[in-house]
Amino acid sequence: MIAIFDYGAGNLRSVENTLGEIGASYTLVRDAAGLRKASKIVLPGVGHFGQMMRALDTLAVRAALIECIDGGVPFLGICLGLQALFTSSEEAPEVQGLGIFQGTVRRFPKDARVPHMGWNELEPRAPTRLLAKLDPKPYVYFAHSYYVPETPVTAATCNYCVPYTAVLDTANIFGVQFHPEKSGLAGLRIVKNFVEL
Repeated sequence: MIAIFDYGAGNLRSVENTLGEIGASYTLVRDAAGLRKASKIVLPGVGHFGQMMRALDTLAVRAALIECIDGGVPFLGICLGLQALFTSSEEAPEVQGLGIFQGTVRRFPKDARVPHMGWNELEPRAPTRLLAKLDPKPYVYFAHSYYVPETPVTAATCNYCVPYTAVLDTANIFGVQFHPEKSGLAGLRIVKNFVEL
């Protein structure tokens, strides 16, 4: 069972539509028990880092999420769902992320127009299962003001004032800074690649 985690915000309907379009079965979950039953987990995210992490804590699912990820359950974080994997964010320095990876989510430079919105090209950095069967440098849709710097698990980058992590891929953990549910055929393929792992 693919679980889409519903923490009360996020682009749930679009993610549901994308999974439905590729014929994938899924369920919405809002508690730790639902997460622990999942064969795969999708954590979509839009909005504010602090609000998202506080919502996860209010729902008492932080420990279960970490347990599932550490236990090998395939996980896909979308946009803020990718950022949540890290230690902290400049958007809400007082709030802890999941801490699966060390590092701080950064805000784009002061002279950058934010949010960064629109279609941009991915620059592959390492082999990744998420981009299988796609053009070498596909275009996808972004909408964000904060970014994850390049890391050892960065599989593809995008450049907007600075190069940053656009795709993360290591073991069972995947993340995309862009919105595959808004990225047309390329986005459908990326989600299908995750579903078919």
